[in-house]
Amino acid sequence: MKYSVLASSIAIACSLPLCAAENGPASASEAGIEVITVKSQRGLISYVSASGTKSDTPIIETPLSVSVLTEERIADLGALTVQDALGYVSGLYNGPYGLDTRGDWAQIRGVSPVQYLDGLKSLFGFYNNVRVAPYTLQQIEILKGPSSVLYGQGSIGGIVNLVSKKPEPVSSGQLWLQLGNYSRQQLAGDITGALNDDASLQGRMVALWRDSDTQTDFVPDNSLVLAPSVSWQASDATKITLLGNFQQNESGSSTQFFPHKGTILPNEFGQIPSNRFVSEPGFDKYDTEQTAVTAIIEHDLSADWQLRLASRYSDSHADYHTMYGWPPVLQDDNRSVSRVVYLSDADARALTSDLQLHGKLDTGMVEHNLVAGFDYQHAYTDNDSYYAATGGLLDLYNPVYGQVDNLPTQTDIAGRPSSTSYQAGFYLQDNMKIADKWLFSAALRRDKATTNPEQANVASTTQYATTGRLGFMYLAAGGVSPYISYSESFEPLLGTDAYGNAFVPKKGEQWEAGIKYQPAGTEHLITAAVFDITEQNRTTSLSAVQTADPAVINPNGQVQDGEVTSKGVELEAQLAWDELDIYASYAYIDAYVSQSNRPGEAGAALSAQPDQLASVWATWRPAVLANWQFGAGVRYVGETSDGTAFAGQNGEVLNQPLTTASYTLFDAMLGYHFGAYSLSLQAQNITDKTVITSCLARGDCFYGQRRAISANLRYNF
Repeated sequence: MKYSVLASSIAIACSLPLCAAENGPASASEAGIEVITVKSQRGLISYVSASGTKSDTPIIETPLSVSVLTEERIADLGALTVQDALGYVSGLYNGPYGLDTRGDWAQIRGVSPVQYLDGLKSLFGFYNNVRVAPYTLQQIEILKGPSSVLYGQGSIGGIVNLVSKKPEPVSSGQLWLQLGNYSRQQLAGDITGALNDDASLQGRMVALWRDSDTQTDFVPDNSLVLAPSVSWQASDATKITLLGNFQQNESGSSTQFFPHKGTILPNEFGQIPSNRFVSEPGFDKYDTEQTAVTAIIEHDLSADWQLRLASRYSDSHADYHTMYGWPPVLQDDNRSVSRVVYLSDADARALTSDLQLHGKLDTGMVEHNLVAGFDYQHAYTDNDSYYAATGGLLDLYNPVYGQVDNLPTQTDIAGRPSSTSYQAGFYLQDNMKIADKWLFSAALRRDKATTNPEQANVASTTQYATTGRLGFMYLAAGGVSPYISYSESFEPLLGTDAYGNAFVPKKGEQWEAGIKYQPAGTEHLITAAVFDITEQNRTTSLSAVQTADPAVINPNGQVQDGEVTSKGVELEAQLAWDELDIYASYAYIDAYVSQSNRPGEAGAALSAQPDQLASVWATWRPAVLANWQFGAGVRYVGETSDGTAFAGQNGEVLNQPLTTASYTLFDAMLGYHFGAYSLSLQAQNITDKTVITSCLARGDCFYGQRRAISANLRYNF
């Protein structure tokens, strides 16, 4: 079985001294099917990523910042969620809004990224999707900075692409039992292999069941996941893969929106407990379910040209009932908050497709790797809801539940207009290698994005965007690759501004320069980058001068006078020796409002973004203690700001930004292997430190994860 695209990428990668020494093709199965891998000896480091170029390209030949977390790395870190797994990635702040059972949140270079699954956008709307189980993933790819040229609409933060486990020809499997604090019980299994004699048909089943509480009182974290998949080598040239996913999560609201006083600011009654539950037991829930099917078709037109089609249909639903203190301010007694009640019945149905043509051409001394494609998104979202300030008062220091009569039910939820969005985009990319030393990458894309609110007297909105990317890289001797690149992004905005004009898309631009290094004869991968990102056409409220303008139609409307800038430096090192592995990162990020129509806003830091991030994780497998492994990690998170300082009409400052203190957390792992079995004990935040991950100008703060301990027994066969 031949995978021409993958084989050509690996041929390029293995021309490097490192790959020649360490990372050749894996052994073939009895059926003669070659399994090609490009990983470190223990699988902790991946040297290839598809996210940066939409083709399996060596990271050292990608003039962009890309980080990859392999399945082995995710397990080594003891990550319980995707959000946990991201904690050691350079330039990425995982969990800016604290521990949240509703989803996996992060900020890359100051801005939230867009989540993809197998190269296709996976989230549409808010609070209507299941949370992905990391056990179903083969790896996580993080592409930093604007990336619309290949992926369409998105933020300047970049994308997080989750890569699903797929069938393999060699039979293998794992059973996993996990126990942890907060009454955590989890069973999982993963089995794969050939389904017929010639291995042209391969299958895989990943399953998981979990029953667990969380650090927030009365909030569970239960899950059931079934992820079957099958691959069929229909001919020498054609392979078809089907990925199924059925998932049910049962949880609640672990995020409580605690007020500043009692968290970041002192209160006469002390610190509000991090486990405090602000909603009502038996009422609060965040229950989600999803059914999804993904089809991937790969067809070799010739030895140098291939077609690839990926398409997914997903149907998600969420029942969300909660109460929270709003506004997030203590009452005069400095103990109680006034609660609002919120219910929603949300649906999301999406069809996403990406058709790609891959090809190789030689024109003299220039080798061309071409990708041309068309992708399409059709997403329907509907969120019927109920909202009322009828939750009563709750004492955050001595809560008494069950005092609210006539709690709303599902029948009280009011219908809201649904919305259908479409996006279609054409893109073309050419990665050119000149004389095996110079690499020039160019890409161009044209998009059309339409949103159709199913609401009377509200017209559909269509916006167009053209984005591009350029990159230069020099492949020096010894595995050193310096580069410089320019990339763009766009993000559609719905509606009209205060003057009645239709919004235009937000537009992002990034300049990045860096060095990637794979020392010859080692497994090390070291990267360094500096970047400067600007996003224009951000919406802001009217200033006092603009409000007085007679041309203003809607005094409560917004204008697109905002601009933000994010600049900084990122360092990341993945080092591997016979007994020791190290994953280290550092980032300095200055993300701020660079332009605003409102006095006092320009120069203010973006909220919930640390100025510095640093981490180190080390795993030691001493030869003198056969079968043992020891791991330890430290994560440092710098200060964050609550956002913009506002000024009055005469320029006087009305409020000063509130700064959240920096903090340091420690993680650890102890493991022992015996035969087909392995035991491990893993802990995050081993000192059980109470931290505040960020506070916002609107008045609320968020607690981070307390100590999480898990004991694991795995049987591999």
